[in-house]
Amino acid sequence: MFFLAPALFLYIAFILYPVFRTLYNSFHVLDMAHGMAEKYVGFQHFAEILTKDKTFSLAAQHSLVWGFVSPLLEIPLALLLAMVLYRQPPFNRFFRVAWFSPILLSYVVVGIIFRWIYNYDWGVANLIVQGVGLNPVNWLGDIDIVLPALIFVSTWMFTGFNMVILLAALHSLPVELLEAAYIDGASSLRVMWNIIIPLLRNTIVNLLILCFIGKMKLFDLVWVMTKGGPLWASETVSTYVIKRAFHWRTLDLGYASAIAVLWFIIIFILAVVFTRILRRQESLEY
Repeated sequence: MFFLAPALFLYIAFILYPVFRTLYNSFHVLDMAHGMAEKYVGFQHFAEILTKDKTFSLAAQHSLVWGFVSPLLEIPLALLLAMVLYRQPPFNRFFRVAWFSPILLSYVVVGIIFRWIYNYDWGVANLIVQGVGLNPVNWLGDIDIVLPALIFVSTWMFTGFNMVILLAALHSLPVELLEAAYIDGASSLRVMWNIIIPLLRNTIVNLLILCFIGKMKLFDLVWVMTKGGPLWASETVSTYVIKRAFHWRTLDLGYASAIAVLWFIIIFILAVVFTRILRRQESLEY
């Protein structure tokens, strides 16, 4: 117990206490203008968030779109790259490092790099667009384009990580089974669809859930690149919580805490539902 004390103290101080304090705050009005005076309001914050807060509804919509679209982009692309590396092509080690390296960069660095890439006047993205004869695009200033542009950045950043996990899973498959399929005349596409993907199903399901949860609470990348703009077109729940707590000078941490608690409940319920649905489909198939 003595040796566990330092780690236990850090866990309580930086994880358990903030969680319970946030839950406690969500049922109170915390008036920072009067020395953090507390007033119990019960479920008033939650009722206001669900019925009156249009900004929260918009931010939740963006987070949900991000959470559903990103896994459908990242995992298939990661599986394709893993299959390429599994066949040991030339420069295999180089491509493995190059495709994995984006995840080693921090959100702040990636956000700054892509702000340069998306720059309207001299960004690489618009140089490419103009090079094929199209008009330049305001990637981070157009309300219809900014969210897809940010989703592309997160896909670029995390595909390599998913690729490494899937590549490790591929190397764990029985080689004899794949060789037998090829000897029997099965094409590469049929082997992938009928043998490899079913055998990797557990890994793919776990990656889908992890990707969904990660995108539902994404903050750093959005904050660095757009801060939720323009006109809340890229606002996520995480950025909205920070704005309500510290930037809008509403002087009430209770409301922001209620948003955080409500969003945690939503993510938890959706993650459990999706996991049960995917696992149930697996059991039906086998």
